[in-house]
Amino acid sequence: MLTTDDQILRDELDLGAYMADPSSRLMLDQIADKWSILILAALCKKPLRFNELKRCLDGITQKALTQALRRLERNGILARRVIPSSQVAVEYSVTPLGFTLEEPFKALFFWTIHNSAAVTDAREAFDGRDVEGL
Repeated sequence: MLTTDDQILRDELDLGAYMADPSSRLMLDQIADKWSILILAALCKKPLRFNELKRCLDGITQKALTQALRRLERNGILARRVIPSSQVAVEYSVTPLGFTLEEPFKALFFWTIHNSAAVTDAREAFDGRDVEGL
């Protein structure tokens, strides 16, 4: 049985309206890509400097990290603060708006953990099919 909140959410998830609004698609593209989710997961724990963040994200290039950070900052999800010191240092933190993504991203993370075996089974079944018969 759906709760009232679940029903409201289901009613609001009108794909037609979503597809008709290019800004909502662009927003989802910008916050739900691979690196943005991982960046937010790291920064929700604590603010980090650029190189600290880069070390947390195995495999990210400096260019990809810079682009993702700028995109998230532009959308109001992250804040960038220059730290006064002898060397130029910058620290990134999650804004109040960015923290509103923490719960949905946690739900997505838990879904991946809970369903990873089923996804692996589905991939193996798909890969084992006779593709010539399709």
